[in-house]
Amino acid sequence: MTTLYDVVDSPLGELLLVGEVPAKGGTALASLSLPGQKGGAVVQDGWRRDPAAFEEIGGQLSAYFAGRLTRFEIEYTDGGTAFQRRVWRALEDVPYGRTTTYKEIAERVGTSAVGVRAVGTAIGRNPLLVVRPCHRVIGADGALRGYAGGLESKRRLLGLEGALAP
Repeated sequence: MTTLYDVVDSPLGELLLVGEVPAKGGTALASLSLPGQKGGAVVQDGWRRDPAAFEEIGGQLSAYFAGRLTRFEIEYTDGGTAFQRRVWRALEDVPYGRTTTYKEIAERVGTSAVGVRAVGTAIGRNPLLVVRPCHRVIGADGALRGYAGGLESKRRLLGLEGALAP
């Protein structure tokens, strides 16, 4: 499997896109990292920069940041544990412009109240920031809680989507 990458501009700074080929008609996204992201991807030896491989993904990101796209249609690589994938699928069901809580995600994936911490850990390991909308998960008290890309980026994304109370 060939690992490709590109860097694209965004209102949050340069985003590092990492993908693998072959995918059905394009590149399968493995990672989208924000500048200064905790645990974000770093370009490795052997990776090949290929802007053309990310044209579709970049176009969708541009449309999202311009307020013209509310749901991404991107092929992803199949990473994470079975539990993480269940949590990540639940994230994808949180509508644009809305927020949910860690407890609500835990309930959606069939985890008890004590599983909220495990849900938080799975969300924190989401390799696809922005496109898999973990920024839409907030604390039960309505406060912005952890985001690998930083709370300011989370605030900006929620603001873009109109999900923050004035």
